[in-house]
Amino acid sequence: MISLGKAPKLSFKVDAVAGGKTVTLPFSELMDGPTVVSVYMRNNTSACDKQAAELDKVMQVVAKKGFKLIAVSRDKVTSHEKYAQKHGYKYALVADPEDNFSKAVDGMVEKSMYGKKFLGPARAAYIFDAKGRLVAAVSKVEAAAHGSQLLEAIAALK
Repeated sequence: MISLGKAPKLSFKVDAVAGGKTVTLPFSELMDGPTVVSVYMRNNTSACDKQAAELDKVMQVVAKKGFKLIAVSRDKVTSHEKYAQKHGYKYALVADPEDNFSKAVDGMVEKSMYGKKFLGPARAAYIFDAKGRLVAAVSKVEAAAHGSQLLEAIAALK
């Protein structure tokens, strides 16, 4: 993971679903102020669904604390459109099939599935200030407790 106080290069373009609209723009333009970015692997999987639901539960509190909320996964934007509609999610869902965000924050880790090892994005959350600098991180997201993890990390900033 990048060091606290550093700003990753986030100029790569992404497709995102935000507020019911689908947009294509540089990732950095999504972060137009203090932002929480939560990374997960795939829509419609048990742990990832719990993580996404936790984000939804705390979205208003996170916004009142002055932070925008973004969730990033490998899914295509068409999957995010259906996912957001199905669950009523209002926070931004970013399609990042190439793991560009996780690479930018040095958040790729070795994983194993069915005995095969591969690199994938860490299930983590990153908290950025208005200038795009990393100010806090949740390096090990617990899907069912993700909301409280984020609120604790944000509270520790003050």
